[in-house]
Amino acid sequence: MSGCATAATQAPVSVAPLASIKVEPLRPLRAPEVITAELNSTRRLDPRGQIRKELLERATAALDIHGHRITRRDRMYLVDFQKFSGDERLYEVDLEGGVVTLMRTSHGRGSDPAHTGFATAFGNTPDSHMSSVGAFATAGASFGAQQGPNVLLDGLEYSNDRARERAIIIHGADYADPSFLAREGKLGRSYGCFSVAHADLPALRERMGEGRLLFAWA
Repeated sequence: MSGCATAATQAPVSVAPLASIKVEPLRPLRAPEVITAELNSTRRLDPRGQIRKELLERATAALDIHGHRITRRDRMYLVDFQKFSGDERLYEVDLEGGVVTLMRTSHGRGSDPAHTGFATAFGNTPDSHMSSVGAFATAGASFGAQQGPNVLLDGLEYSNDRARERAIIIHGADYADPSFLAREGKLGRSYGCFSVAHADLPALRERMGEGRLLFAWA
């Protein structure tokens, strides 16, 4: 009880007269800024410069070129196939706020036959196991017997318009998980799909939805 005893014997504290205390006037509270599409016209996408300039410019142009298929303009998804497979090269871009979220994704084994970790060739031919480049439209969440939960894609250009025929989708894969990367030093290869880590898939599958742009380039 030493604390209580000390408090009981503490010397009295002098208090300044009220007239000598200055009271600052209250400042009006500032309402939180609401991010809208109109406000975005003055904001810079990717403020930290995480995305290669050419990739961002091509993707932005694709939003207008394929406007009849890209019906959702709140966010878009970009893949930079110039980057090493172990690097974060799948970008979710918030088109209303400019913020970028980074993830990892695999490329096709036909695009990297020697398994160097770099995709060097791209194609649209069935059974080529190559990745395709160009603009895709997300076609909604689905579930497959082999790959489980996934996101369907429709290719919008000559370079990827056989995506549905080739079953090019976004799905989770063990060879895209962080543990595989830590063990092998690079991600494994898909049959042309945009494979992602199992932990990334649920939120990605929900947020991609239908009618958003996925743009891949090298």
